[in-house]
Amino acid sequence: MTIQPIDDSLERLSHYDFDLPKELIAQHPAPNRSDSKLLDARSTKPIDRVFKQLPELLKSGDLLIFNDTQVVKARLFGEKISGGRLELLIERVLPKSNEHSGYLVAAHMRVSKKPRNGDSLIMEGGFKAKLIGRWPNEDGPLYLLSFDQEPFTLMQKFGHVPLPPYVEHVDDLDDQQRYQSIFAKHPGAAAAPTASLHFDAELIESLQIKGINHARLTLHIGAGTFQPVKTEKISEHKMHSEWYSIPDDTINAITKCKQNGGRVIAVGTTSVRSLESWAASNISLGETNIFIRPGFKFKVVDLMITNFHLPKSTLLMLVSAFTSHAHVFNLYAHAIEKKYRFFSYGDAMLLEKF
Repeated sequence: MTIQPIDDSLERLSHYDFDLPKELIAQHPAPNRSDSKLLDARSTKPIDRVFKQLPELLKSGDLLIFNDTQVVKARLFGEKISGGRLELLIERVLPKSNEHSGYLVAAHMRVSKKPRNGDSLIMEGGFKAKLIGRWPNEDGPLYLLSFDQEPFTLMQKFGHVPLPPYVEHVDDLDDQQRYQSIFAKHPGAAAAPTASLHFDAELIESLQIKGINHARLTLHIGAGTFQPVKTEKISEHKMHSEWYSIPDDTINAITKCKQNGGRVIAVGTTSVRSLESWAASNISLGETNIFIRPGFKFKVVDLMITNFHLPKSTLLMLVSAFTSHAHVFNLYAHAIEKKYRFFSYGDAMLLEKF
């Protein structure tokens, strides 16, 4: 897809950096999902609201699009035969292969010294994993492993909630419930679609009473969503790939919404990436490595609900493309001044496409 030329300064990574007081990084969610703050940023002058006020800000005929991926307990611990400790973060459960025995997964590995291909790993819970090599190729960013038992069952029984690296507590029972949206249906994500975390059943009922509909898609978020951009020229960044699916019912709902003058409201950047990938390719089921940055022309999404993102992240670049770089950084300055809570467990904002 084509990215239109933009001011050279917006191609520089340094223009997506900001200083954030550590105390504003949310370590736990708000006590009630819809009690989080909502920054109404549809105009140049932001308005401080509470998330449960969202129905007042939308109109009958609007359509919310949620990502119904389910976060799996993808963090597993174990040790090498030599005794060295290791941690796996399962990125994908792969189809069975005639070339390799067992159940295949692609994972990130944290270990002091990498085991050799063919080595067995003894995982907490007593199951075994064998390192095959790199994935998706010999220079790939992930490791290909073979488990001796079904991976989703093992993760559910022995795994830990894959909290983001900036959340500093060990996962607990509260995280199992709250680092998951109420729409979670299809297991496969290593991170939550965090904009959806603000919705509860009461809020959905209020939206429906006002005639605001919703539909769903699935994008299995990988740990690559936290991968920092390291190239000063952002167009040289290699975007990670994620699997998505947009059902026919959702496509039909979008078509009907647009025909009737309604607005499509993407709940979260993953919904944005899925919808705009489909619009650009006409492919509703497959892989996307779409990199949305300033200069991108949006075809589907009219409004976006999103949390506050990490400095120098691709998600911050996506939001800057949707509204404008200057507007986004004014909003972030306002949010810091007003002590909004940032990142996955933090507060949200409502943006309109400029």
